Amino acid sequence: MGSLFGRLLRVQTWGESHGPAIGCVVDGCPAGIPLSEADVQPQLDRRRPGRSRLASARAETDRVQILSGVHQGRTLGTPISLWIPNVDAKSKDYDDFKDVYRPSHADFTYDLKHGIRDWRGGGRASARETAARVAAAGVAEKVLLRASKCRIVAYVLSVGTIRAARFPVRISRTVVDRNDVRCPDPRAARLMEEAIDGARREGDSLGGVVELRVTNVPPGLGEPVFDKLEADLAKAMLSLPATKGFEIGSGFAGTRMKGSEHNDPFVMRKGRIRTEKNDSGGVQGGISNGEEIILRVAFKPTATVRKPQRTVDRTGRERILSVKGRHDACVVPRAVVLVEAMAALVLADHWLLNRATGRI
Repeated sequence: MGSLFGRLLRVQTWGESHGPAIGCVVDGCPAGIPLSEADVQPQLDRRRPGRSRLASARAETDRVQILSGVHQGRTLGTPISLWIPNVDAKSKDYDDFKDVYRPSHADFTYDLKHGIRDWRGGGRASARETAARVAAAGVAEKVLLRASKCRIVAYVLSVGTIRAARFPVRISRTVVDRNDVRCPDPRAARLMEEAIDGARREGDSLGGVVELRVTNVPPGLGEPVFDKLEADLAKAMLSLPATKGFEIGSGFAGTRMKGSEHNDPFVMRKGRIRTEKNDSGGVQGGISNGEEIILRVAFKPTATVRKPQRTVDRTGRERILSVKGRHDACVVPRAVVLVEAMAALVLADHWLLNRATGRI
């Protein structure tokens, strides 16, 4: 329950933060697609902890292994099982609050729902689970290469009150990774790094916004009424840990515009019907129109902080909690890879749906 995503490209993740391993099963991938660990590993390397001074010091290698569904370098059309070992879990860091609820974390709600929880690192509620999603997205991106030269790039737009300049030109993942905060605006990136460092020294945390751009999107993706493309993208993004907001195109800023300002006029450009601008964010009527998909995802400040906080234990007794261990002072730079991954899973699933119904 709750661990399965997609309709034709179905992904089920498994494992806990401090268990022996995490992973996923990808079902519905067409046969004959070239696939190896080398196709999946680069994004896992970008996501893994310990890769920069701003991230958690947990030293996971995140070396992925394909256990099934691939033979002689090509997919078989059967379920693809991906396995990632946990090699640096330190469960003793959580001993002091295994019966104490961390404020704004999933501890209380998991106990409330199931009557039991894995308190080691947050169990399934840990962002560690997202490594399995990133591995699955490695398969999805290979599927998308059959659809088009779809190009998915996310970057940090803001951290706390610091906001980057807008980026009207195409940005590559290489450019995004030039600094630890993954913001292509060098001036804003320096300020963001200083702010995250400051919050970490204070035992606190910061949130921010990740912006995603997808170019060369096949037109016609999306199903009215309940399976609109932006609805599935919203669900995918808000399923990520620490997310608190989603907007596409003009988003909430569009509410301050008049209809005549917000509408995207149609024009002919190089023999194709295009839009003159893109306040729609690449989706109209729930269906991709071939323009660039632009969306933004808001991430709250990391719930786990070192500052003393008031809380209660499982018996309701008041406690003061000061959390130790290895945690991100700001999840936003690492969340860039997660946003890209969820976009790949949604777009690949919708492309397969169009293909199955004869519309491609």
